[in-house]
Amino acid sequence: MEFSARRWLSRLQREVGLTGLAAAAALPGLSAMVDQHAAAVRDATTFGLEGTAAVAGLVLLANYGHGVLAHARERGWAPPPTDPTAWRTADWTSLRLAAVCHLAAKYAPAPRRP
Repeated sequence: MEFSARRWLSRLQREVGLTGLAAAAALPGLSAMVDQHAAAVRDATTFGLEGTAAVAGLVLLANYGHGVLAHARERGWAPPPTDPTAWRTADWTSLRLAAVCHLAAKYAPAPRRP
């Protein structure tokens, strides 16, 4: 299950995170919005789970992001264009998914076994 979560988060990173987080790094106001969304996602995925293993946190984060994305796609959502300036007017879903990518970065890949 951990591998699937990592794989899904990597795909989300390519689809939304790379552009969104680059734009956030360049635009302080956007960075603040992503940080606020990250705090909300962190609260939603860790409430009552203090001391939970990192793998569980990674799976919960991927599950949360997957739910947001599935709901948004049912309503016709598409990620902002790859041009970082398009993120100046990013919608709630784009910001929330960028925040998921931001949080996912704290989970370093598991070391490979020889």
